[in-house]
Amino acid sequence: MNENFKSGFVNIFGAPNAGKSTLLNLLLGERLVITSHKVQTTRHRILGILTEPAYQIVFSDTPGIIEPKYKLHQKMMLHVKNALEDADVAILMHDINQPIEEFEAINNTLKLTVPTILILNKTDVLKDKTQIDTLVDTYKEKFAKSDKGREWEVLAVSAKKQTNTEKILPLILKYLPVAPAYYPDDSISDRSERFFVGEMIREQIYALYEEEIPYHASVLVQSFEEKTTLNVIKADIIVSRETQKMILLGKGGSMIKQLGINSRLAIEEWLKKKVHLELFVKVRPKWRDNENYLREYGYN
Repeated sequence: MNENFKSGFVNIFGAPNAGKSTLLNLLLGERLVITSHKVQTTRHRILGILTEPAYQIVFSDTPGIIEPKYKLHQKMMLHVKNALEDADVAILMHDINQPIEEFEAINNTLKLTVPTILILNKTDVLKDKTQIDTLVDTYKEKFAKSDKGREWEVLAVSAKKQTNTEKILPLILKYLPVAPAYYPDDSISDRSERFFVGEMIREQIYALYEEEIPYHASVLVQSFEEKTTLNVIKADIIVSRETQKMILLGKGGSMIKQLGINSRLAIEEWLKKKVHLELFVKVRPKWRDNENYLREYGYN
């Protein structure tokens, strides 16, 4: 192996809906993690692995930082804590349209000590584009120059429009340590196909339903059978109340049918194989606060 080979963990932190998952997909060059304009889409810590001849970057997408209201939230924030402990380089994402005080609160909460790349995202929706340089200078002055304990970089981008994003990877490699690869060359994640299938179904729930449904719903893939011509997948959708089940099903089953179609198409595109998908809706009252249910649904 190249004696100058670099390898390490680059963990992505930020508020809900800052664009962390969109950025991870962009950096990997593959749509690995689900995205939504709704907050709290990411519930797990998901590793995405980028391997090139001279380096391996193990990216980590983490849930948005929130004040926990349920045991589910507590487990989500535990993923953030774990990511803090093994980061070689941190990416801190902040919506450039949001107040600097919001970022300051998150930065103070995290107490990072490793080299940090502050990415001011969503420049595409900033009304006055002439403010970008001024805002970058403001963040540099307040954080990068005042914090003598660690290295800082500040960059304004639009992950959605891929504006200025080509500068991110060189900044990461600047701070990535010389080390052997952690994973085989052909690895793209530490998660299974079954996990990502469940996430894709959950993503379609976020896209298709409004109000509280996405936040009260979880997906458990019960079976994943690979056959010669297609994959047969059966999954349970868990909700908290009977009324939520009725909304998920829709009049005459119309909504669950559409959810099945949308999910199947997304899964087929990802697996590059035909899929037969069956969805079942189950009510588990207060599952977000039930340790046994949380463990069963993969929130360890």
